[in-house]
Amino acid sequence: MQETAREVLGETAAPDDAPVETLDVRNAGPPEPLRRTLETLPDLGDDVALVQFNDRAPQHLYPKLDDRGYAYETVERADATVTVIWSEP
Repeated sequence: MQETAREVLGETAAPDDAPVETLDVRNAGPPEPLRRTLETLPDLGDDVALVQFNDRAPQHLYPKLDDRGYAYETVERADATVTVIWSEP
């Protein structure tokens, strides 16, 4: 999954050289993906990109990321919807 995370990172505006942390919530029912993502983000360094693997676009997460000042992009893959989340300087 780390290789796929790095590939997806390269398809977004996130810094290409950012350290990557992954979070796979494809099998978690709502609201677990939202909760786990929001709990994980504050523990990451500002230079770390979180790559979330989900079974759908996390529509309820986007406004919460906006409120917290995170940048993000979502990429559709055959086996997952992948959202890359990072802090902008």
